Amino acid sequence: MQAFDVVINGGGMVGLALACGLQGSGMRIAVLEQQAPEPVSPADRPALRVSAINAASQRLLEHVGAWDDIVALRANPYQGMQVWDNDSFGNIAFDGQQLGYAHLGHIVENPVMHQALWRRAAGSSDVTLLCPAAPRQIAWGENEAFITLDDDRMLTARLVVGADGANSWLRRYADIPLTFWDYQHHALVATIRTELPHGGIARQAFHGDGILAFLPLGDPHLCSIVWSLPPDAAQRHQAQAPAEFNARLAAHFNLVLGLCELQSERLTFPLTARYARDFAAHRLVLVGDAAHTVHPLAGQGVNLGFMDVAELLSELRRLQQAGKDIGHHPYLRRYERRRKHSAAVMLAGMQGFRQLFDGNHPLKKWVRDAGLRLADTVPGVKPRLIRQAMGLNDLPEWLEQGGV
Repeated sequence: MQAFDVVINGGGMVGLALACGLQGSGMRIAVLEQQAPEPVSPADRPALRVSAINAASQRLLEHVGAWDDIVALRANPYQGMQVWDNDSFGNIAFDGQQLGYAHLGHIVENPVMHQALWRRAAGSSDVTLLCPAAPRQIAWGENEAFITLDDDRMLTARLVVGADGANSWLRRYADIPLTFWDYQHHALVATIRTELPHGGIARQAFHGDGILAFLPLGDPHLCSIVWSLPPDAAQRHQAQAPAEFNARLAAHFNLVLGLCELQSERLTFPLTARYARDFAAHRLVLVGDAAHTVHPLAGQGVNLGFMDVAELLSELRRLQQAGKDIGHHPYLRRYERRRKHSAAVMLAGMQGFRQLFDGNHPLKKWVRDAGLRLADTVPGVKPRLIRQAMGLNDLPEWLEQGGV
């Protein structure tokens, strides 16, 4: 039986960031993952799944030692953002340099981040990667949890962390209730070549029944799109002949980047909001999608997860240094309070946006138009909005100061 201080179920981006961040804390860490990431090289075509990494998440990735490897492989900074409503005249634009920032964030392919974090964890003396491995049973003892893996190996841990995604096995096993609702939209993702260069600007257009984002990649004419649509429309666009899809896509985007040309397969997946009733329990913590999922329209899903990690790192190191039990539920409630609040605010905000920009009701059109115009012109609004988008309003104090 192997003994660890922290066992993390899930070796995705969020779970690995936590493992890497605990290096040097004096704690023994294990990560359970069923499949190691596929190698990524600079010559590979861009991956379909990407994330908009904000400034707060970048700081965390720098702190855990993975950011340099990410940038060395592929990470495209964007210097501006444009948002508009096709059904009104409302629009808003953010220029990073005018607001005092060299860039507003980076578009990073998920496999690139995953590989960098995996390699960092594999090289950490305090981290043991168990792969392939998955838990089959957990007994919650008074002073430790007893974990039986699917190959009959046994582990003990003072704390078990659920970083195993939206359909978390650990959340279900611990019988933690889940509030969820179907956004009644599917996301269609693909890589697109555009006639005009993207200029390092992330763009998002709202139209009657959907939300279409063009996220700039390293090639000045390549973008990753995330198109949120009703399920039947998403399936129809996925099945269209490439020429017809290209024409529809450019039209829905008002030809802002000229003609479009599909460069990859098209994938679709359903969009669901999730919010766990508890983010912590006896010897258990949930992070990332295991605790919450939000609509991708603001690109904040993985950023929320990384801020869970930042908050949990601070709490675990504080408890460890004070000689306290890191798995004692009352000690974990501060993490739970702070992260439940942040997730609830984000979920409520995304739901409000979805409802406001859904449909062509004249009153909604007027409110959208007026709101975007005011946000674009009223002094002081843009700096506040961009700080929120960059995650700087949700930054744990230790990360803001540059150390833990």
